[in-house]
Amino acid sequence: MSFSVNKITLLGTLGRHAETRFTTNNVAITSFSLATEHSYKAGEDWKSETTWHNITAFKLSDYVKNNLTKGSKVYVEGRLQKREYTDKDGNKKQSVDVVAERIIPLSKTEKPEDMYSEDKTEPVDSTVEDDDSLPF
Repeated sequence: MSFSVNKITLLGTLGRHAETRFTTNNVAITSFSLATEHSYKAGEDWKSETTWHNITAFKLSDYVKNNLTKGSKVYVEGRLQKREYTDKDGNKKQSVDVVAERIIPLSKTEKPEDMYSEDKTEPVDSTVEDDDSLPF
């Protein structure tokens, strides 16, 4: 058996409010888009590229869901998952999405004990006290 890793870490800005739907087994699925930026120097000018990521999360706490609003900063850890689907015109498409295993809204928290990872047993690291304390 070979060793492999499928891990992604993102820090970005929500492009839209998170949407939650439920499966037939009543499992909550929350999805949102996250924008990350990459800056580089091209000649004398700085250029910035935005990459959009589709994020899917299962069984989020109400606290986290309520803080996933358009324009908010969010830290996401998860894994990449490729999916294939057929669009409404019958064309086969492929998408690479992030399945989130940990989501931390980067804002002042009033109840850090309400933030949990996907399995609901491990409290999420809530050491972020203030947005100004971040080094970036």
